[in-house]
Amino acid sequence: MKLKILFLLFIISFKLSAQQTWNLKSCVEYALAHNIAVNQSEIQSKNAALNFSQSKSSLYPTLSFGGSGAFNSGNNQDPTTFTRVTENYLSSGMQLQSSTDIFNFYSKRNSILANQWEFLASQAYVNKIKSDIALATANAYLQALLAKEQEKITIVQIEQTQFQLNNTQKLVEAGSLPTLNATQLEAQLASDSGNYISAKGNALQAVLALKSLMNIDAASAFEIETPPIESIPVQPITDLLPEYVYSEAIKNQPQQLYNEYKIKAAVKNNQATKASMYPTIGAFASLSSNYLSFNKRAIYNKVFTGYQSTGLVADAGGGVLYDVQSPVFANGSVDKYIKPDKFFTQFKDNFRKSFGISVNVPILNGGIAKTNYERSLLNLQSLELQKQQDNQKLKQDIYQAYTSALTSLQRFNSSKKGVEANQKTYDFASKRFSIGALSTFDLISTQNNLLRSKLEYSINQFDFVFKMKVLEFYKGLGLIL
Repeated sequence: MKLKILFLLFIISFKLSAQQTWNLKSCVEYALAHNIAVNQSEIQSKNAALNFSQSKSSLYPTLSFGGSGAFNSGNNQDPTTFTRVTENYLSSGMQLQSSTDIFNFYSKRNSILANQWEFLASQAYVNKIKSDIALATANAYLQALLAKEQEKITIVQIEQTQFQLNNTQKLVEAGSLPTLNATQLEAQLASDSGNYISAKGNALQAVLALKSLMNIDAASAFEIETPPIESIPVQPITDLLPEYVYSEAIKNQPQQLYNEYKIKAAVKNNQATKASMYPTIGAFASLSSNYLSFNKRAIYNKVFTGYQSTGLVADAGGGVLYDVQSPVFANGSVDKYIKPDKFFTQFKDNFRKSFGISVNVPILNGGIAKTNYERSLLNLQSLELQKQQDNQKLKQDIYQAYTSALTSLQRFNSSKKGVEANQKTYDFASKRFSIGALSTFDLISTQNNLLRSKLEYSINQFDFVFKMKVLEFYKGLGLIL
């Protein structure tokens, strides 16, 4: 049994030299830099920034340039003269187009403002995620710290029971006590060892939860540092009354700012969707030209060869009908040849421009515009209800945090009195032991009781300070360590 206890104590005291020691500040900072949820929210914020930037660019006129080139064979339409030709030729064209909105009932302007509020909301959401992660990391750190302190208490209990068992076994061997007393202490030692194993498991679980928030490999070495709790500044609890803390939290908590920005964005989106149901006026303009390349074309002299019927009949009166005929010409000798003009000459001669005003009046579009407008109203109502719900939850959380802080303060004060009482008991026991009026067993028991009360005092002090930090956080002071 002694070997088992020594082995357990050896495990708890053994530390890897390469292990990094983490304090609360380093844990929070690392979590904010590496937590996946924080990184995802930052990516979403960048997307919102791109949407805002793109919507601002929509105020400028559109401008596009297009060019084409083609080889044509067979019966085609000449793109410059629009006549039918049967030959091979190359053609190319260029076009410059532009359009802009003149008036659209401020649809674009409201969309830009909506995207601006959405961008601010995304930044507030990033801060909200960071706040949540910071609080969760601080709480996980506290749980790991308390589990570590609780583990120390179980070790003290094992040492005390082991000491009692050693003394009892000596008395049993001397015949002063029955064997049952030693057996009962052995059972108590086994129970204390089980408590230690449970406390050790709880400490490991708490560290794993902290690692998960920090996005650290679960298998990596990790050791938390016990901070000098007395050096951490804490505001008086009278400065952290729940109603006052709530009034400050409404103004500075990122969740509340997020809700405000989302509502403002929804208002502007509603105005933008309403504008889509009204006519819009725009302007457009375009510049274009073409070029045609072909082999030289022959121009023939026309030779009259006779007439041919057109299929039409003329009434001369008196029942006399005449067939209407048309002259027929055939190609004679070549009169001349024509060649395509030079590239820039053709582009100059074929240059075309157009500009104008356009009016778009929505009449029937399947109810899309109206439905979008009504949907935006419902979305606005939903966001306002969400704001009320989040405000109620914030107030409830603050009151719960205040109540927890008060309870923790009472436990802290009680454990402080317990330390003072055990200290007096130990001082009195030491005096009695020095004159031989107290056994070594009773002195060690009194000493262990003092040590255990100090550990409990330390746990309650950590718990109180961290609960006060939660109230300070809600007040808008952040995590002051």
